[in-house]
Order: sequence, then C-alpha cells, then structure tokens
Amino acid sequence: MKRIGLTLISLLAIFCVSAQEAKKFSPEKFQADLEDFIAKEACLSPQEASGFFPVYREMQKKQRVIFEKMRRLGKIKPADEAGCRKAISERDAMDLELKQIQQIYHERFFMVLPASKVYDVIKAEERFHRRMMKGWAKERRGNN
Repeated sequence: MKRIGLTLISLLAIFCVSAQEAKKFSPEKFQADLEDFIAKEACLSPQEASGFFPVYREMQKKQRVIFEKMRRLGKIKPADEAGCRKAISERDAMDLELKQIQQIYHERFFMVLPASKVYDVIKAEERFHRRMMKGWAKERRGNN
C-alpha cells in the first residue's frame, strides 16, 4: 500500500512539473503564432507573407530595443522631483521614437502590401496582443 501511495505521489509530482514546463514562455512560438494569426486575419498570400514578415521582424527588433530601455527606466522610481521629471521626459522621447519607427515601417509595408492589407495587419496585431493579454490575465486569476 505504501508503495502504491509513493508511486501515485511520484506520478503527480511528475505531472505537475511537466505541466509547469509546458507553460513556459517561448519567444519563438509566440512569434510563429503572431505571424500565423496576422497572415490568416489579413488574408496574406504566401508571396505577400514572405515579402512582409522580414520587414515586420526588422521593425519589431528596433521596437524591442526601445521597449527594453523603457523597462529599465521604469524599474526604479527616481528619488527626487528632478529625477522624476527627467524620467518622464525620457519616456516621452522613447514613445515618440516608437511612433517614428512605426511610421517609417508602415511606409515600407506599403512597398510590399496594399494599404488595405497593411491596415488589416495592424488590426490583426492589436487583436492578437489583446487576446494574449486576456489569456494571460485569465491564467493569472486561475493561479491565485
């Protein structure tokens, strides 16, 4: 009986560990899911997708640099008013830089896709991120 109990506990532990490992974030899977979703939602042909996604990934890479700077800036609240003012100004400058990157790349997107499909891509990306955040929030509520 003791042996059966230990076996059940061991199996339960293995199941719990494997379930936790399955929920680890994979940037590659996230990117693949995002691109699949965008391609389907914007009805991109294989030729359009092959021309579009390399440019899209280039934009994301540049945006990630800014997001990382914003993340580092937001980690520690400055100790005084002048520091807070400076942090806000830096954040504003980064927001503008992000918008400039978007604007530049939207123009580049027009070189490989019609404007109506670029519009659909932008909307699809928003929907994908919104759904991911809802799923993440739901998952977090379930774990608490």
